[in-house]
Amino acid sequence: MSTNDKNFYNKKANLQIRFSEFDLPPMQDLLLIGKRAPIGPEATRRMINAVAPGQYEVILIENSNIEAIAVKTSLFNWIPRDTLIKTILEEGIKFSSAQSLIKAKLEISVSVFKEVDINV
Repeated sequence: MSTNDKNFYNKKANLQIRFSEFDLPPMQDLLLIGKRAPIGPEATRRMINAVAPGQYEVILIENSNIEAIAVKTSLFNWIPRDTLIKTILEEGIKFSSAQSLIKAKLEISVSVFKEVDINV
């Protein structure tokens, strides 16, 4: 078959494979669960309790798109619970839908500036 042939066609596929360590549970720090997501809050809770008991909290949310969020509880040691949840929702609502099931990684860094008296 030549390129001048009227029936010539060429098929190619590009593959990009990324390998990474499997996370248990298969979510990161947060999971935003839409109202019509493939897995609901109760299924998420059972999954989390099976693979990482006590490490996450599933919080039901009153919102038109998001039904619940699952949060790694250790994050509450860094930021007050209500502040963290409010911030997650403010940002997560911008790109989620009722069908969404979105995992997110949350990195927290804390800066401290402290002045001390050096007159001893």
